[in-house]
Amino acid sequence: MRIAMLAPISWRVPPRHYGPWERVVSLMTEGLIQRGVEVTLFATADSKTQARLFSVCPRPYCEDPSLDPKVWECLHIASAFERYAEFDLIHNHFDFLPLSYSRLVPIPVVTTIHGFSSDRILPVYQAYQDHTYYVSISNADRHPSLQYVATIYHGIDLKEFTLRTQPGDYLLYFGRIHPDKGTAEAIKVAKRSRRPLIIAGIIHDQSYFEQQVAPHLDGHQIRYVGSVGPLERDSLLGGAFALLHLINFAEPFGLSLIEAMACGTPVIARPLGAIPEIVKPGLNGFLAQDIDEAVYALRAIPKLDRQQIRADVAARFSQQRMVEEYLSVYQQVIELHRQKNPLTRG
Repeated sequence: MRIAMLAPISWRVPPRHYGPWERVVSLMTEGLIQRGVEVTLFATADSKTQARLFSVCPRPYCEDPSLDPKVWECLHIASAFERYAEFDLIHNHFDFLPLSYSRLVPIPVVTTIHGFSSDRILPVYQAYQDHTYYVSISNADRHPSLQYVATIYHGIDLKEFTLRTQPGDYLLYFGRIHPDKGTAEAIKVAKRSRRPLIIAGIIHDQSYFEQQVAPHLDGHQIRYVGSVGPLERDSLLGGAFALLHLINFAEPFGLSLIEAMACGTPVIARPLGAIPEIVKPGLNGFLAQDIDEAVYALRAIPKLDRQQIRADVAARFSQQRMVEEYLSVYQQVIELHRQKNPLTRG
């Protein structure tokens, strides 16, 4: 089987710090290589992979403002579809734009929908669903107007995360600094519970940071450490008393939750979007509708078994499980596409 893996070019594959889509692409690519699948990764030229790497974009446009995103996205997507004859299937992680190329090639295109940035992009997904194949990353993120071949949860490489059975006393906020992600809510919980809070992540909304976060930073109880890389991530997640994830939107998945849980760290999260599919109250954390419930849930955190939290992640969210499920989808899609298009190869 020959797979073209089409990554975003906002960040490198794997990302140096932030870049959840790129992280999933890296885990998928390396996992498929380990299974003996022939993979060509279409990503930025500075990406790191055991696969064959094909690049037109020299570096991530989020790291180099001189690169025009629209220009390099067009060149990048076209480069994958122009080489279609080398592959049995294209796996698109680049959102909706590559769908408009899908009828121009005789091989199937699988698209992992990493969430919907807006309902305004739905017409593209609706227009091409008769010809392409969609995978959702949670049941909650399925749109009723679309057809899907599978729901496949993200997986992580458990070797990157260390189980820590003796955590510190600090709470952790780990994610984009944005109103949707609940940074201000995490600060309120920390202050109400009189626990220290470490905030880690890129600033995605500067005015929100300046108005809702920065005034509370005191270098002692409330600290902001910026966006951290893989080594710092493991230590930070594993040492936390609990991860606070009090989101204000229907999150399509929540990669940071399973990364924290892989270290044995429980999660207190608002039950929106896919969160109830990840958090099992009383096993790996608690669901909280508001600040009061989150503060109350902190009392029960010491009762949770951090080894069981890690074991649950290993059973449900491993890289190997994710790769196996996508391989099954690839085989299913290739056969479906052959039946629908008997005169074309693939």
